[in-house]
Amino acid sequence: MADSPDVVSAKVSLRARLLTGRADRTPAGRVAAARAVAAHLGTRLVDGVVVAGYVPTAEEPGHGELLGALGRRVLLPVVPDRGATLGWAWSGAGLAAGRFGLLEPVGPRLPAGALGGADVVVVPALAVGADGTRLGRGGGFYDRALTHARPDAVLVGVVFDEELLPAVPGGPHDVRLTAVVTPSSGWRQLPG
Repeated sequence: MADSPDVVSAKVSLRARLLTGRADRTPAGRVAAARAVAAHLGTRLVDGVVVAGYVPTAEEPGHGELLGALGRRVLLPVVPDRGATLGWAWSGAGLAAGRFGLLEPVGPRLPAGALGGADVVVVPALAVGADGTRLGRGGGFYDRALTHARPDAVLVGVVFDEELLPAVPGGPHDVRLTAVVTPSSGWRQLPG
């Protein structure tokens, strides 16, 4: 189901504002935020659980630190050459640039349904609302991927402090997150 024109417009406007804010961050601020996010996640993720995560880009919270905080059994997304359905692969065999220049694992590819094996799914976001609504970059990759998550999986968004908002525009297809991590506030449960 597609978003209404009003929701699409609101998402486009909010994305532009948030991306500008991310671009304006200082290198020192990014490093401090990355270390804080990794520390918060590292204290919450129990060794032995399967975590689906991602490798943050330079402007995302957690860049350079997130992957190390996710544990030993980590699934990472693989963006297909065509289409918008994420595949998965286990981390540990190295990373290489994939579609859009995103780093992804070089190991054997797993289908979209492999996400169903994750106990915790850590997802990128530009913003998260207090009700668990997540605003992504607009490609729909994670909206489609999260339909494969187990119903009892913990879905965690990672954002900068000011990107945790009272409300985020969303539609009926948006999967609600159950938690959010910010550099200053740490892990916060959501009603998702």
